[in-house]
Amino acid sequence: MIHPPNRRQVLALTAAALLPPVAGRTTTTNVAAIDWGMLETLLALGIEPAAAAELIQFRRIAVEPAIPQSVTDLGLRGTPNYELLRIVAPDLIVISNFYEYQRPILERIAPVFAQTVYEAGVPPYALAEAATLALGEKLGRPAEAKRYLDETADDIARRRAAMPTRSARPVFVISLGDSRHFRAFGRDSMFGDVLTRLGLVNAWSDETSYSAAAPVGLEALARVPEASILIVSPLPADVGRSLPTNALWNALPAVRQGRVAVLEAINHFGCLPSARRFARLATAALADHAS
Repeated sequence: MIHPPNRRQVLALTAAALLPPVAGRTTTTNVAAIDWGMLETLLALGIEPAAAAELIQFRRIAVEPAIPQSVTDLGLRGTPNYELLRIVAPDLIVISNFYEYQRPILERIAPVFAQTVYEAGVPPYALAEAATLALGEKLGRPAEAKRYLDETADDIARRRAAMPTRSARPVFVISLGDSRHFRAFGRDSMFGDVLTRLGLVNAWSDETSYSAAAPVGLEALARVPEASILIVSPLPADVGRSLPTNALWNALPAVRQGRVAVLEAINHFGCLPSARRFARLATAALADHAS
């Protein structure tokens, strides 16, 4: 979950505001990305950014597309290294609505291009499509953007058609914060939206805010006893150790009947590349349950 800037971030923004403005540029050749969804979209369009934020974590959590080692790491998304960004001297900085609070500072370094993909209560897939097209148009890759949209839609459609009939049961998609609580991904998450596009029912029907419900107790998973459970990695180390002996967890019908799978890590706030990664990992896991 992405939160408003804290005191440390505000101080960093204040300090960065002292940087002198940069003269306008007329060409767009080097791009910097603060938002991971925009970063993965750049890479999907064949654009190698000059710089991006939190690359070590991106490689661990978002995983794909792969990021070349030549991309400069700007540090935290919430408080990127503005001085380093200025040295990189990008022609354009791409962000999402989550980072609009940084716009006044970023615009002193380079023009800013922002796209909104996640809004509370709004399924994000179509917004991710629009963001991909907009980014492709902005960077002179409209054909590549349209092709990636079509390839992604076709990929999801093929996986939907290949799903075994026996796997058509409701699905919880969750992440675990500790051994007694989880976060449920609802209809305004990319995971929930892709579930629907795969022809599956999201077992979590309650409202969520910006992708996932606030942490709730494991007992809530018993509300839909026939559901399968997909856990999105990473799992906290203590959860991995304690969950197998957790009596409440082991009492859940899905656990007793072997309808639980742990997926590899996926960007929770990703765009179309994350949608494709989730569709691939989820359908493979659910097919295993049905076999």
